[in-house]
Amino acid sequence: MNPVISSSLETFQMSPAALLALNAILAFMMFGVSLGLRSADFRRVLRRPVAPITGLIAQFLLLPAMTCAATWALDISPGLALGMILVSCCPGGTFSNVMTWIGRANVATSVSMTAISSLAAVVMTPFNFALYGSLNPNTRDLLQAIALPAESMVLIVVMVLAVPMVLGMLAGARFPHFAQRSERYFRTASLLVFLLFVVISFSKHWQTAIQIAGSVLVLVVAHNALAFLIGDLSSRAARLPVGDRRAVTMEVGIQNSGLALAILFTFYPQAGEMLVIAGFWGVWHLVSGLCVAGYWNYSNNRCPTPGFNGAGSDSVG
Repeated sequence: MNPVISSSLETFQMSPAALLALNAILAFMMFGVSLGLRSADFRRVLRRPVAPITGLIAQFLLLPAMTCAATWALDISPGLALGMILVSCCPGGTFSNVMTWIGRANVATSVSMTAISSLAAVVMTPFNFALYGSLNPNTRDLLQAIALPAESMVLIVVMVLAVPMVLGMLAGARFPHFAQRSERYFRTASLLVFLLFVVISFSKHWQTAIQIAGSVLVLVVAHNALAFLIGDLSSRAARLPVGDRRAVTMEVGIQNSGLALAILFTFYPQAGEMLVIAGFWGVWHLVSGLCVAGYWNYSNNRCPTPGFNGAGSDSVG
């Protein structure tokens, strides 16, 4: 373990009220995403499942497996490595839809993937975390020491992802005008509130964060780049159209690190290194996602992106 990290890392604690607020923020974000989601999106996936299936394989198989292999090969300290593995096991982040829209890609594909990956995460996130955390010999002992209860992890994922998604879909179908008018405001508010929460949560530990920022930031940037690369190469291998390829790339590159924070703060607030990884991810992937989306938007002015005007692309969701 890095001696700087080992000597300076503090225990991250969160009050019950703050923990409830974090889960409420995640549920609020998922609700806003789901306002534009319709049953037709799922039917579209069934008719043309190549893009979502490609994204799911990249999201829940390739990214966790390659993260596990990389942390093992590079002999990354157990706490940091397990934090990277946990983030890689989470579904795509809710902001991937906004980034996809900014990047002039196929938003319908992105929305469908977010919904499907969020549902799949109920099973896949606890399963993958237990599997890949135990496969890496460097993290195996720490994983056993944490002993996160799988049934409680499932409950958290259901409450902050699945239930708000269903409620958002019902609200969007019942009040379509409200959904259309408020969807962008939900997303903007979610982004600002989440960033504010991350800043406040880590403000008590800013000295520790500064001391280990160099080591952690390098890992987070490299890990995030790997996620984008896996999404891009997987979608190219599947010969997806450019619009779908960009949607898959963004979905894999933008991870729901907020879910990782909620899991850690709930079950193991002493896992400081893991919390720092998830916290840095929560900020950095927004920066990298906006940069990638901005580049796509710029390049699209010279070469229009197929799929941007496809079904469902009129929604920011």
